[in-house]
Amino acid sequence: MQKPTQLFDQDVLTLRRNRADPNALFLHEQAADCVYERLQDVNRTFTKTAFVGWTSDIWQKMTQTSGPAVPATEVLELSEAAHDLVINGLTLHWANDPIGQLIQMRRALQPDGLMISTMFGGQTLHELRTAFAEAEARVEGGISPRVAPMAEIRDLGGLLQRAGFALPVADSITLTVEYDTPIHLMNDLRHMAETNIMHDRRRLLKRETLAVAADIYASNYSTTDGRVNATFELVFLTGWAPSDDQQKPLRPGSAQQRLADALGTKERDPEKNH
Repeated sequence: MQKPTQLFDQDVLTLRRNRADPNALFLHEQAADCVYERLQDVNRTFTKTAFVGWTSDIWQKMTQTSGPAVPATEVLELSEAAHDLVINGLTLHWANDPIGQLIQMRRALQPDGLMISTMFGGQTLHELRTAFAEAEARVEGGISPRVAPMAEIRDLGGLLQRAGFALPVADSITLTVEYDTPIHLMNDLRHMAETNIMHDRRRLLKRETLAVAADIYASNYSTTDGRVNATFELVFLTGWAPSDDQQKPLRPGSAQQRLADALGTKERDPEKNH
């Protein structure tokens, strides 16, 4: 059977991560800090944690946990039912098979174990995506995926259900980061290993296209002091391994009290209003 075409080039991703600047990974620190806050809300002690990603030192420090770290390859080096907590550190947006990775992480959990995955969402770098699309249309008469597309949060919650997680939750925060110029932003993306790795990306970038894109970006997304804004949407996917001890939602129609009584209001019959 022929292997399906892969959207992202994982070999290029590995090469760029090996060249990343540790001082440019502030978004990993921010995401890990948010995961730590979520773990505090859970109010449970986890003793068998596993990390999926390539910056486990940052994540273990920020989340105040420890455990084995595995690379985010297509087949994760996780043993079945071996962990009570699995954290994915900002890698899922580059996965060719995100559902497959979620399923593998769920299988690595003990019953009622917790999985938290972080990734970039659809609003990430929308300014840069728009600027390059307009620049290429002007200069080259067409557009190409200069900035890789990211999934929308409304679609990501469904991935958790398809992967078999109980009590799935998808939420996000939006960060606005200021840069001196669009070129400084692009350099930072290179240093944090978050540049485009799509197989069908255009390899060469004309100087004219780059100059026009930078002008469009600066014209539309500047701050009052002449810098530029860049948006990063951090998405958090949380799910639990199914367990018989977990709280279950009530069956429809099983409520013992009317909502109107609980709210202290009078129930209206819509049929009598016509």
